[in-house]
Amino acid sequence: MDTKDKSLEFMQIAMKYIPEAKEQLEKAGIELSLDMLQPFLGLLTKVMSDAYELGKQEAKSEE
Repeated sequence: MDTKDKSLEFMQIAMKYIPEAKEQLEKAGIELSLDMLQPFLGLLTKVMSDAYELGKQEAKSEE
């Protein structure tokens, strides 16, 4: 699977948790709009990609 496919998969995972994140932010008095959300989704997918690569490297080193 190439990087673009992984990024899409990571974005889909992140979107699954958006309602929960929105609820938590609203409880804290912070309104969440799609415009505000986009940079955070990009950052989250970068974090998920780095974590995926780290896990992949660790799996290879254990072989």
